[in-house]
Amino acid sequence: MKHFLLTWLATAVALLITSRVVYGFEVKSFVAALIAAVVIGLVNGFIRPILRFFAFPITLLTFGLFSFVINALTLWLASGLTPGSGFEIKGFIPALLGSIVLAIVSSVLNYFLRVVE
Repeated sequence: MKHFLLTWLATAVALLITSRVVYGFEVKSFVAALIAAVVIGLVNGFIRPILRFFAFPITLLTFGLFSFVINALTLWLASGLTPGSGFEIKGFIPALLGSIVLAIVSSVLNYFLRVVE
């Protein structure tokens, strides 16, 4: 349970940092980031595996680079599922750039969380 809460908080912080770096990727408050982290987790748990299954051939052809597009689509979908919550992505390009920045920031934060534990 402790690991789940730390990961949830780290994802929320990563979303806030990403919103400061990427134009068009907006998170209004920490509460909005917490809500967005839950929705992103649910989308990644239920919809992303389906997208990855159907996109497997093109992912192979692009040597895995198409996974960035899948990540961007799932982020964009999560943004669309939370209207009025303070989490908004204004277009595909901000979603793509945001997914790259979010992956980097989340990796760094999760690394430090593992070191602390």
